[in-house]
Amino acid sequence: MRTLETLVGGEWVASADWIDVLDPADVRILVARVPALTAKDVTRAFDHAERGFALWKRTSPFERARIFTAAARLIRERVEEIAADVTAENGKTLTEATGETLKSADFLEYYAGLARQGYGTLLHDVRPNHRTHTQREPIGVILVISPWNDPLITPARKLAPLLATGNAAVFKPATETPVSGLHFSRALHDAGLPPGVLNVVTGRTAEIEEALLDDPRIVGITFTGSNAVGNRIRRRLADRNVRFQGELGGKNASVVLKDADLPAAAKAVVAASFGQAGQRCTATSRVVVERPVYEEFTRLLVAEVEKLKVGSGSDPATTLGPLAGVKQRNGVLADLAGAVEQGATVLTGGGADTEGERVFGCYVQPTVLGDVTAEMAIWREEVFGPVLVLRAVEGFDAAVEAVNDSGFGLAAAVFTRDLACAHRFVDEAECGQVAVNSTTTGWDVHLPFGGFHDSGTAYKEQGEEVLRFSTRVKTVAVHFGG
Repeated sequence: MRTLETLVGGEWVASADWIDVLDPADVRILVARVPALTAKDVTRAFDHAERGFALWKRTSPFERARIFTAAARLIRERVEEIAADVTAENGKTLTEATGETLKSADFLEYYAGLARQGYGTLLHDVRPNHRTHTQREPIGVILVISPWNDPLITPARKLAPLLATGNAAVFKPATETPVSGLHFSRALHDAGLPPGVLNVVTGRTAEIEEALLDDPRIVGITFTGSNAVGNRIRRRLADRNVRFQGELGGKNASVVLKDADLPAAAKAVVAASFGQAGQRCTATSRVVVERPVYEEFTRLLVAEVEKLKVGSGSDPATTLGPLAGVKQRNGVLADLAGAVEQGATVLTGGGADTEGERVFGCYVQPTVLGDVTAEMAIWREEVFGPVLVLRAVEGFDAAVEAVNDSGFGLAAAVFTRDLACAHRFVDEAECGQVAVNSTTTGWDVHLPFGGFHDSGTAYKEQGEEVLRFSTRVKTVAVHFGG
């Protein structure tokens, strides 16, 4: 049995209680055990973060860049070991896990480069003999809460920019998938990150939530997860001067217009919908199709879905792994049952996959549903799994209306050969990420990322845009005589 320690104050520490991490491909398999820290341990982590910030904010940006570059190199050297653990605790395929591992190194390298740049602007001043500028400074100790669906790349997306700009962090990985986050933290530690700059709190959320969220030293919280939890955090912060960066739910739509390249659109939609078993915030879960091509596109789409091979992520032949846990699988199956009860038609899939040894795993068949209406829950509510629903509409305007008829606004795509329609869609889609003839997924490290409406907060992630969250602006005027 592999027992892992967690990083607090620059040291790897254990605990009296442990959390079992299970393999969703076969829940009889124990992947590892990690410490179940207590509320007192959380407070100590914030103590260390406070001291770490005092040192780190004065550390040369060039030294920060050196550490990040070294950590990225370590991740690339350890890619096979890390990817295997991502697959083991999350269920995604080795190909997906390897890509996630390498992308986490990309985040470190990108922000290593950004750390070398000055953050500020030279401004004109109406007063004579004045030179005025703005400069960006770190804000302090930030709480990072990451989800189970991207257990390595989400910590990388969050931690890299906030550490690169001189902040310190207390990092709470998902209880279901903590091993990946510990790999990322170990790379930074081994690369020379000073003690206390990054502290990893592994624990049961219910036991440590108060200590995590209510520590007075928190100046910012970055969270990826459900709207229910995100809104609870937001309400908890209502009377505190704490920044909140939330990347929440989505109900992402792809539009297929009658002039689209239908085979290409079908392949792209399947990639966006069923990659990582549909457990991506940007996964396409709704498809809006112009009626003249609805039947043909549906035929092509179902044929592509039925090519997917369900199995353990560790099997190289697998293209769709299990869901990340029993609770997640059961939730998706309940959503499917409710959709059929409301009148949806199963075009392929539709239930659990319990063939052979898969009976011990968290498998759901890749599913496409037709005869779906805008009133059905399956059309309106997020289903975090391998489920895709289809609707036919009459024309471009109806398609845009269907996309925007949602409380969410994360990602959308349109497939068309008409440049005018493409530009109109970009302008009219109420989403933070919009693609043309491409997938709703796959936004690179330097591209600002985040949604509108109930999909997130005003603070975006990635690229330089994230500096609005991780830094504060100071305006400086210098009078040089005369």
